[in-house]
Amino acid sequence: MRRSFDYAAVTNDEGYAADGAFSAAWQEVADRMEERSLHIVIAGHVDHGKSTLVGRLFYDTGSLPPEKLEEIKKASELQGKDVEFAYIMDNLEEERERGITIDIAHTFFSTEKRRYVIIDAPGHKEFLKNMISGASQAGAALLLVDISQGIREQTLRHCYILGLIGVRQVAVLVNKMDLVGYSEDAFHDIEKEIGSVLKRLGITPAYVIPISAIKGENVAKKSEKLSWHTGPTVLEALDSFTALKVEDKGLRFPVQDIYDIDGKSIVVGRVESGVLRKGQSLFILPSKAGTRVLEILKYLEDGITEAPSGDCIGITVEGDGLKRGDILVDAVTSTITDSVRANIFWMVDRDYKIGVPLTFKCATQEVNGRIEKIYRRFDPASVEIVENDASIIKPAEVAEVEIRLEKTVAVDSFSDIPEMGRFVLEHAGYPVAGGIII
Repeated sequence: MRRSFDYAAVTNDEGYAADGAFSAAWQEVADRMEERSLHIVIAGHVDHGKSTLVGRLFYDTGSLPPEKLEEIKKASELQGKDVEFAYIMDNLEEERERGITIDIAHTFFSTEKRRYVIIDAPGHKEFLKNMISGASQAGAALLLVDISQGIREQTLRHCYILGLIGVRQVAVLVNKMDLVGYSEDAFHDIEKEIGSVLKRLGITPAYVIPISAIKGENVAKKSEKLSWHTGPTVLEALDSFTALKVEDKGLRFPVQDIYDIDGKSIVVGRVESGVLRKGQSLFILPSKAGTRVLEILKYLEDGITEAPSGDCIGITVEGDGLKRGDILVDAVTSTITDSVRANIFWMVDRDYKIGVPLTFKCATQEVNGRIEKIYRRFDPASVEIVENDASIIKPAEVAEVEIRLEKTVAVDSFSDIPEMGRFVLEHAGYPVAGGIII
């Protein structure tokens, strides 16, 4: 298993590795970061406190550098406000002036158990396309609901998309409990409503937690004001979730490019799952031709015998004929097909009419095709089917479709190997939809 360590924790003042590779310091860090990073999406209606929660998580875990905290204080003063934790995520000046989160922001913090990558998803309807691109990377979700406003349109949209892309580890955070005097009755009323809505979407929340993000109640520490709640804090809930271990899956190495260096063909790409090893016999998809790994190359590193998931590397292989878009695997368990059934989110402000040419892009594969059948289209706001057996898809709609391709591709289900089950559709060179293979 590949692990991320705090290098500073195991080096001396001169920057060299401390004596003893398995020193007490190294083992302590290894134990603390035993599990791989977990990507979490923060979802919910606009102004329900998503960015504030992320800022609070940073602050309470000591993950905020002093200079960043000073920058936030100055920015808050310029806006005539107290310290705004949301500014940690809302980095763009336009976002600060308008008070909303426009684009997906990624950042991370660590607990004693592991490292987290937080994806902050915009709440406004016009930014929904950014939310789906961010959420598609997530293994779990925190769904915020403002107790003073309840479940709103964007909450429904986000819930629907979380279900659509297969995020099953969900904790619902009932935020702004300070506005209702930390009332247990008010919490239980909205808890019932949330349970009913999520059940319709096929989502069973692992936890429903009362919090006040701005006050720090029940975020990192148990709250005395919410002592009637016997469940976990936000951090405890996060630590209970499990990460998808793609390193335990079959090998997937999409070929990104091939370089000729001193007469040698260097195949470059990223190991998306499994482990690639020197001397390993592989199949080339979609053709199923065979090859073997001769060398694994990495800048300023010699003698590499294996590359784990996430490594960007170069390799040399037996034979020739590899090209961008080929997928190297250790066993032919991917689906090789010219017809893909998928859920897509239509992102642009014009309708799609069935049969209009599109370009399908998955990993490094790029193939022309078109949507052949629209089984059904949904309005995520109402969580209702708009039309079965449709001929068009309208802006901001979700659709279950069949995509017919001009050539075969190698794909996996999104729930099994996310990078091989996530794709983009383009028209005339511009992205028009994002989707996952079901």
